[in-house]
Amino acid sequence: MNRWLTLGIFFGFACYSSAVANVPPRDVRSIVERFERTYRSSRTLQATFLQRYMDNGREVRSEAGVAYFARPGKMRWEYDSPEHNLYVIDGKWSWFYVPEDHTVTRIRAKESSDWRTPLALLAGEMKVSRICAHVELDSSLHALDSENIALRCVVRGRETSASANRREGIPASDDQGAGVVFEVNPATGELSRVLVSDPGGVQIEFRFANWQFDPPLGAAKFRFEPPKGVAIVDGDLATPRTNSFAAPLSPPSEVN
Repeated sequence: MNRWLTLGIFFGFACYSSAVANVPPRDVRSIVERFERTYRSSRTLQATFLQRYMDNGREVRSEAGVAYFARPGKMRWEYDSPEHNLYVIDGKWSWFYVPEDHTVTRIRAKESSDWRTPLALLAGEMKVSRICAHVELDSSLHALDSENIALRCVVRGRETSASANRREGIPASDDQGAGVVFEVNPATGELSRVLVSDPGGVQIEFRFANWQFDPPLGAAKFRFEPPKGVAIVDGDLATPRTNSFAAPLSPPSEVN
């Protein structure tokens, strides 16, 4: 697990605030465009990931593995730690397989809450404007790398609330509604982190490393065939055992 822990080394807040302060507001659009170009140019993507669930700043659980993306609309998340689980979107269905439970939960991709998460961008048109009505710099987040920039996404449908908060002098980080922050390298456009927040202080964080662009991924990578004897359950994936795609902001029970 040491390689995952190295991803969690934060740089000093003062250093990061200084870096953000040096980015003129007019350059935010260019950073977003670089981010989009970096991922839009590849038909397939692969990266290692660390996924953390937090409740009011306290880590409840962390998981790690390898994620794969392919256009149009396909994802595969292989969880290696602490358990071997599998999450696949094949373009039509979302599948979550828990070998230990001998069950597969299935739901239509367009109906599942995961398809509305920012991570679906990586398997789609890669247009930030599809989910963000407005993007602004966020100096409140400690960056994973001193060269990175945090971009706060004002999610579509929440523009009125965000505008009211700004008028009243409430920082974006204090907004108790759902929010999304992308941490990217402005020079390369590579994504280091996605932080999704929900009312009540619940957050899910995805940290990415070792990006591969256009790796050779066959179509079989994004197909799921339930093993013999495994029960298939149709319906809502939002149960305590599922990962964040199924229930994006409901952390699972704490693991001792």
